[in-house]
Order: sequence, then structure tokens, then C-alpha cells
Amino acid sequence: MIPTEDILKTIEMVQIENLDVRAVTLGINLMSCADGDSDRMLSKIRARIHSVAGALVACCQEVSAKYGINIVNKRLAVSKMSALLEAHSADVCLPMARAVDEAARDVGVDIIGGYSALVQKGFSDGDRRLIDSIPEVLSSTERVCASVNVASTKAGINMDAVLLMGRQIRQTATLTADKDGFGAAKLVVFANIPEDNPFMAGAFLGPGEPGTVVNIGVSGPGVIKRALERLLEEGGAVDLGRIAEEIKRTSFRVTRVGELMGREVAKKLGVEFGVVDLSLAPTPRIGDSVGEILQTMGITKIGAPGSTAAIALLNDAVKKGGLFASSSVGGLSGAFIPVSEDQALSRAVADGSLTLEKLEAMTSVCSVGLDMVVVPGDVDAETLAAIIADEMAIGVINNKTTAVRIIPAPGKKLGDRAVFGGLFGAGDVVEVRNAGASSRFVGYGGRIPAPLHSLKN
Repeated sequence: MIPTEDILKTIEMVQIENLDVRAVTLGINLMSCADGDSDRMLSKIRARIHSVAGALVACCQEVSAKYGINIVNKRLAVSKMSALLEAHSADVCLPMARAVDEAARDVGVDIIGGYSALVQKGFSDGDRRLIDSIPEVLSSTERVCASVNVASTKAGINMDAVLLMGRQIRQTATLTADKDGFGAAKLVVFANIPEDNPFMAGAFLGPGEPGTVVNIGVSGPGVIKRALERLLEEGGAVDLGRIAEEIKRTSFRVTRVGELMGREVAKKLGVEFGVVDLSLAPTPRIGDSVGEILQTMGITKIGAPGSTAAIALLNDAVKKGGLFASSSVGGLSGAFIPVSEDQALSRAVADGSLTLEKLEAMTSVCSVGLDMVVVPGDVDAETLAAIIADEMAIGVINNKTTAVRIIPAPGKKLGDRAVFGGLFGAGDVVEVRNAGASSRFVGYGGRIPAPLHSLKN
């Protein structure tokens, strides 16, 4: 029986503290659509998405109304599309991306992931075609998101891919200069990419997953913040151990809500339920910020000494609470620090307390990496690649997922602001020190070998 206190706490989280289901993501395997004739393949892709995802939005609305909890985003994640390009020439890339973009629009979803390639050990023909087409695809479609895995603990870091992605990010931003480089906000570079992540831009349906599956992403920075405020208002002795315990208890409740709704959506669609991803994913809305949690914990200036330790405590406690609540926790569960999407983090960048170097340090203990970071538009591709390489090294050596979603905003410089709108928010430009000083290093190419512990099996 659920204790009355837990029921009342959950009602308060929904009504007052901005608890929502951030994303319901339906994964769809498109490999059955493979065909040597490109027109037939595109027709099969459209038909597959329409047949599987046609009822997704209605099901989400029905479940949301039943429980009184908002489902913010309805999304699709398809199997990596580079595999479908193996038997086709490069001129199929854009028509295929447009086909999935239009199909996503037809079924009413917000965004679709899976324009993806896994190249940590090298490139197949399909991988190379997809990566080469990313700037054109992301500047010519509305809903398509791209992800490329360039490193893993088992394989090391593919530096040829890292340098290529630095160039592709820059070109993508250039082609969307009228939107402050927004195309780059739909592109993420990974180390150790998860196969069941419901959050964009890195969602795709990985190998080993069911043919169709619902993964759900539940967020709740406002809930965590208010729980800590109540703890501190009560007075008495409060130490960091008690703070961690309060975060765990709150995360437990949030995870229970997410799994309940995710399983019901999956049941209504007649597909399998995958995981609940308990990630503290902020929005630009005041009161829905990971940065504000850090401030509540006593870091008055985000980026000050202690910021990395605070995010480590938060990340660990969120994971522990979620794992205790469900055996189906997965994805990227933990704390995100996407700068432009979090008004407190963005403000810390603007006032100079949060630098690129401190952000990198914090990513060593958070759930993802350098996320939605806006840099000057004139930063060269080699420097972008070096930033990616640093983040990949953190993931590879520590056997964790790390990622880079960086936007070199065309025409913007330090002190300027790039505006993307919606959940993507707006970001102040972060200074990139010593730009151009790493060109020879990244230019060597090749592969940074896997660390010694990669041999464990």
C-alpha cells in the first residue's frame, strides 16, 4: 500500500513544483524498410512510421489527462539511419531525412532522432555518407536530430571522426546562421552512447532493443529544489548526507510517477516498455533549473569552487533514488547541465562565474557533458574538435557517457547572446581560450587507444 504521505507529496510535486514527464519517446526499428530501390525504401519508411506512431500523441494525451501530469514532448527515435545508406549513394541522404521529417510531422511528434552513426572504430560507407550530409540535412529539416558516437571505453577515440565532426558542427551552424546557428543544437557527439536514451539530440534505437519500444524521460529540477528548500526551512542540523538523502527520496517518487505513465502509454500502443530515464533536464523556465539546485545547496555563484562536488552529490543521489524505485531505470539518468536551457547556468556564464573549463570539470561527474554551449562564431573547426576530444577522453577513461552539443553562433562574440526559443532557450557566448593552439594535435588523426581497463570482460 502506498503511504498517504507519499501520495500527498506527489500531488504537491505535480501542482506546485513543475513535475512533468519531459519526453515520451517511441523507438522504431526501420531495418525492415531497407531496399535497393530508394523510392521504395522511402515509401516503406513513411508507412512504417505512420503505422507504428500514428496513435502516439493521442495515447499520451489520454494518459496525461488521466493522471493530471503534463507530457511535454512526444518524440520518435529510429534505428541508426546510416545502416540504410549502405546500399545507396550520397544523394539519397537528404530525401531520406526529409521522409522521416515529414512522417514525424504527420503523426504530430515534436522531434525525431536516429540520423545517427557509430564510428568509434572506423567508418562504413553508410556512416561516411550520413556524416558528410549532416550540415545540409539539419539545415533543411525541422524535426530531425543527428548523433555520432566517436569514442568508447572499449575502442578508444577515433580522432579522424572527431576532427570531421568539428568541421561538420561549424558548417551546420554556418548554414543556419539566420537562426544563430540553431542547426548545431540538433547535433550531438558522443562517447559511450546509450541505446535507450529518450532525450534529444542523442536518441536512437540501438541494437539489441525491441522493434518498437517506449522509453520515458521524467524530469523535475523544481521538485528537487523545493524539497531541499523545505529541508533547510525546517531548521536543525543539516549536513550534506541529509541533503543527499532528501534528493534520493524525492527522486524515488518522481521515478514511480514516470514508470506508471510510461507503462500505460506502452500498453495503449501495444508495444514494449523500455526504461524510465530520471534525468534532471532543466528548461528556461524560472524554478525549473539544475543551477538553482546548486544554489540552494550553498553554491551561491555557479562555477565557484565546490560546484563539481555539488553536481557529483546531486547526480549520485538522483541515480540511487531512481534505481531503488524501479528496475527499469536507464538512458542518461542523472543531472544534465545544458547551459542555454537552464536560466541559472546561462546567467552564470553571462556574469563570468561559469567558464568553459569549469563546465568541462563538472561534466566529469554529471550525466552527459558539454551541452548547449554557445561559443563565438569564429572558433575554428580544429578547436571545436579539440574541445570534443577532451570531453571524449573524460568519457573513455571514466567509462561513462559524455557528449558535446556546442553551437558556434555565426557573427556572435563574447558578450553576445544567441536565442533559439522553446526548450532550447537562449545562451550567452562562452569564451574559448587559446583557440587555434591545438590544431597540430587534432590534425594527426588516427585513434587514441582504449585505456587498460577496456580489456575487462
